[in-house]
Amino acid sequence: MNLQAFLSDCNAGKTVPSPSEALDFCGSLSQEALKITQELNSVYHTPEEIQVLFAALTGQPVNRTLGVIPPFHTDCGKNIHIGERAYINSNCTMQDQGGIFIGNDVLIGHNAMIATLNHDFDPMKRGDLHPAPVHIGSRVWLGANVTVLPGVTIGDGAIIAAGAVVTKDVPANAIAAGVPARVIRVLS
Repeated sequence: MNLQAFLSDCNAGKTVPSPSEALDFCGSLSQEALKITQELNSVYHTPEEIQVLFAALTGQPVNRTLGVIPPFHTDCGKNIHIGERAYINSNCTMQDQGGIFIGNDVLIGHNAMIATLNHDFDPMKRGDLHPAPVHIGSRVWLGANVTVLPGVTIGDGAIIAAGAVVTKDVPANAIAAGVPARVIRVLS
């Protein structure tokens, strides 16, 4: 298996069975991500050095408007896609095998968690992984300690209140809060 085939399968929502060649490949991506994030998180780096490390982590060019405050955590890295002027605050975790797509001018608060994998409900298949992408529109603000679960789309201009757990889509220009998150207001 190669990276393109793995990401193609994950982006198509195909189950990653356990055991399988795809799951083994997923493990090798995790090891590479651990190596890069250890370097990113272990010593001070300039913003430019962080961007270079983030490019190595994602395997794609990173725009020079990206701001990341370490520590940053991921167990893959290769399926993170970020627009212009995004800011990721400290201790963010992105489980991106299913694909994380972040728009322009997005603010991600401290300790945010974005997940794109679920395990199977059947105990006999619990090791199987079910990828589903997360889409975060432009000008979105994720507050501190927000968790975004697999398959969620957050519309442009939305605000997710601190501590919220987003289990379903949030429309554009909405404020969502709570566990599970629900829309509490729509911005005009």
